[in-house]
Amino acid sequence: MDKYAVNQRYFGHSGFRPGQEELIDSILSGRDALGIMPTGGGKSVCYQVPALLLPGLTLVISPLISLMKDQTSALRAAGVPAAFLNSSLDLESYRETWDFVRHGRCRLLYVAPERLENPRFLSLLQSLEISLVAVDEAHCISQWGQDFRPSYLRITKFLEALPRRPVVAAFTATATAEVREDVVRLLELQNPLVAVTGFDRPNLFFDVRRPRDKLGAVLALVRERPGRSGIVYCATRAKAEQVAQYLTDSGVPAACYHAGLSDQERQDSQEAFQYDRVSVMAATNAFGMGIDKSNVSFVIHLNMPKSLEAYYQEAGRAGRDGEPADCILLYSPGDVRTAKFLIENGEENEDLDPRARAAVRRQDLRRLDIMTGYCKTSGCFRAYILRYFGQKPPDWCGNCEACRGITSLQDVTIQAQMILSCVRRIQDKLGYNVGANLVIQVLRGSKTKRLLDLGLDSLSTYGLLAEKPQDRVARWVEYLEEQGYLYTDPAYSALRLTDRAGEVLYRGKSVEMPVRTDPAAASPASRRRTEEPDLEEDEVLFQILRTVRGRLAQAQGVPAYVVFSDAALRDMSRKLPTTEAEFLTVSGVGAVKAQRYKEPFLAAVREYLEKRED
Repeated sequence: MDKYAVNQRYFGHSGFRPGQEELIDSILSGRDALGIMPTGGGKSVCYQVPALLLPGLTLVISPLISLMKDQTSALRAAGVPAAFLNSSLDLESYRETWDFVRHGRCRLLYVAPERLENPRFLSLLQSLEISLVAVDEAHCISQWGQDFRPSYLRITKFLEALPRRPVVAAFTATATAEVREDVVRLLELQNPLVAVTGFDRPNLFFDVRRPRDKLGAVLALVRERPGRSGIVYCATRAKAEQVAQYLTDSGVPAACYHAGLSDQERQDSQEAFQYDRVSVMAATNAFGMGIDKSNVSFVIHLNMPKSLEAYYQEAGRAGRDGEPADCILLYSPGDVRTAKFLIENGEENEDLDPRARAAVRRQDLRRLDIMTGYCKTSGCFRAYILRYFGQKPPDWCGNCEACRGITSLQDVTIQAQMILSCVRRIQDKLGYNVGANLVIQVLRGSKTKRLLDLGLDSLSTYGLLAEKPQDRVARWVEYLEEQGYLYTDPAYSALRLTDRAGEVLYRGKSVEMPVRTDPAAASPASRRRTEEPDLEEDEVLFQILRTVRGRLAQAQGVPAYVVFSDAALRDMSRKLPTTEAEFLTVSGVGAVKAQRYKEPFLAAVREYLEKRED
């Protein structure tokens, strides 16, 4: 078989996505490779197809147990001899897997980087023919990446211990140019093909909201998406537990996942989510890296993450099947303080020397400023993300709330003059600048002890915006900073005027700010789905096919998406296959799965068509 036949037979795809073919060709030719592809862009195919064409074993180094288990289940369902070795296996399963690998029957073996240091495991691999080592989530090797793992630094030592160096291919979804350089250097990739397919996920809808009641907002968003699977990311363990309990008490089946739970509790939660026994997972960032669940249709962030890399990676767990999905961040100024506290007091990277640790934290604080800028931008959310990763986007994408939402320009010149004047008068009185919160308190006429002790109630700008809600005044301040009239000194978190401020204060420049008039619109993904032709008819069959899939998955003891993804079922409901040949034209249906599943699905389609004709 060639690469096209392998892709069709095992994965049900008639062609390759952008970047896949050149990466596969590089690996098959014996050349190292680095693939930068968005989540859902098909990174795994880039090493799974070569694994079935190369002799011997392909070793996949992956950071979390969840990915190993998910991908192994999916590969086995497609007829690929794959396995994983990790701490989740009981003694009997471990021995069976060990023998499976030792006797050369395994084509793909998934392991965590820590296992490479096990002498017995190294001895096993030294006795086998290894043609390819695939390093997933390769950004974990860089101290400048958002998920630095020191164990990744030991991969090169492991490669040196093998009798023959195999081809090495590294993959990641989120990597700046600096991180990409680190991956090539630290993995010692030899003349690698570097393929950057772009970071855009056109099927994802982005939005940032500022609700007063975040829990209520989460519940409303979940209820707008009945029967759909989603993740709610929270900054702390306590918040994850609170959200899960709140949703459960409100009648929404939800589970909780964080590092403070026992291994069994985490496994139970993860399986409940993967097997669709619960529709929502409330979790910290301990959940999700490598999660292969394809039918996640929304990701909500209760709190702002610490970096744009982390946000895009977590948000990218929605819509992996290519279907429309929503990524909504619920922002409040307190999120910045929480994220800064976690950076400055976190235990990550404690094994680094003090100088390196301080450098990493400075980098983390810089990334936090960029993430905060995303939450405050009045422009296109997708454009902001893509520019950060070095991709030149159009100014408007048409598929985020800033582009699709109903907005109007509001003249805020008078409010801008009040705010800028207040900043100047505070500086004149005190001889130094203060933070945005204190400026807002002065403008709103607050009587806090600190304000009164400093005598700021005597300023002419005191109370000028007393009738305006605090969040609205805060938004005006943020917009002036975004437009370059103000800036926050990172050393002291003090708000300062820029040279441009004089244009508004003294030279008559007007300030217009785009304002959303419909921030609580219905689910964008739902809106897009209602625009699709023949949706009602397709949706009926889609739900029938989901039921068939659910029965098969339950009988086999695997997650539903291991049988077929939602995208495959939707393609099935559009193509209406009634023969095996037609069934094989459905995206995601390979030869092995066609033989295994054709009868129940073809019967369901035929029955549906017969009823429709009646």
